[in-house]
Amino acid sequence: MKENFPDRIIGLSAWKSNELGADKGWIYHLDDKEKLEIETAVRLVQQRKFKIYEFGINDFPLEKLAVRLNSIIDQVENGRGCALIKGLNPADYDEDTLKLIYWGLGVHIGVPISQNSKGQLIGHVRDRGGNYYSHNVRGYTTNSRIRPHCDPADTVALLCVQPAKKGGGSEISSSTSIYNKLLENNPELLESLFDGFYFDLRGEGVTEDPDEVTFNKVPVFSYFDSKLSCRFNAKSIIEGQAKIGLPLKGIALKAVETLADLASQDEFRYDLAFSPGDIQILNNHTILHARGDFEDHKELERKRNLLRLWTNLRNGRQLAPEFADRLNTGPRGGVMIRNH
Repeated sequence: MKENFPDRIIGLSAWKSNELGADKGWIYHLDDKEKLEIETAVRLVQQRKFKIYEFGINDFPLEKLAVRLNSIIDQVENGRGCALIKGLNPADYDEDTLKLIYWGLGVHIGVPISQNSKGQLIGHVRDRGGNYYSHNVRGYTTNSRIRPHCDPADTVALLCVQPAKKGGGSEISSSTSIYNKLLENNPELLESLFDGFYFDLRGEGVTEDPDEVTFNKVPVFSYFDSKLSCRFNAKSIIEGQAKIGLPLKGIALKAVETLADLASQDEFRYDLAFSPGDIQILNNHTILHARGDFEDHKELERKRNLLRLWTNLRNGRQLAPEFADRLNTGPRGGVMIRNH
C-alpha cells in the first residue's frame, strides 16, 4: 500500500508542535524603521485618495520591509509554512486606516481573492450570532470551536484587532507531518484522501443552488511537481458528500475523522494566543488551522475581531488541475461574487 504514495516528506514543513515551539525563526518583530515605512506608505495612499482595494504594490512603497516580506513569503511557501508578524498597534489607527495598511502589506504578500459571495477581500472574523451547525453557516461568523481545516487559497492571513475576553486562540498543525503519521500507521486511509471528496460550498457556488458542491472531487492530499499539498475541511467534506446523496461511511469517514483528530493532538497541535496587532500568515497547502470557542466582552468595541485576507502567491507552487479548482471558479479562483 505504501508504495502507491509519496515517501515520507522530509523538510521544515514537516514539523511537530515541540519543534515549532523551539524555533522562533518564523516569528518576526517589526522594527522602528519598518513601522515608519508603513506610516509613510499609508500617508501616501491617503494623499492620493486611494480607496481600499484600489492600489497595488507600487502604490504602497516599502524598502526595508519589502525585503523582510519576501523572506516571510519564502518561509511560508518553502519553510515552516507559517509566519507571525508582531509590532503593529491597531489602537494607533481608525479602522479604515488599519485596513489600508493591511491591504498594502497584503498586496506585497500575494494576490488577494474574494472570500465570500459579497466579494469581500478583507473579511471580519467575528461572532455574528450564527449557529455553526446550521445549514450553510460559515464558522468564522460564530463563536464556536472550529475544527482543523485549511482555506481555499494559497495563504490566509489574520490580523488581530481585538482578542476575545476568553478563548478563541489559534491552533495550527503541519498537514505534512500528519501525512507522514498516516503513511506510517494508517496507510490504508490514504487512498480515500488522495481520491478526494465533494466539498460543500455552503450556498456560495457559481450556481443559484444552495446545495452546490464542488464539480469534481477535490483531493485532500495531492502530490504534484514534487510537493505535497493539502485541502481539508471535515465539515465541508461530510456535508458536501451528504448533499449529493453519497454520505461518508466506512473507511472514507474514518480517514477524514482520523486526520482531524491527529491535527488536534498535542504531538501536532501548536497553540497560539492572539495579541492586538499580530498578523498570522499560513500556507493552506501545508498548515491546518483551528480555533477554540470563545467568550466575548459585552462592549461592541471590545468584541473579538480579526481581519482576514486570502491571497494567492505570485510564484506559488504548481497545483494539480483537480486540486486547483476548489470553488468551481477555476484554478486558484476565489468565491463567486454575486450582485444580490
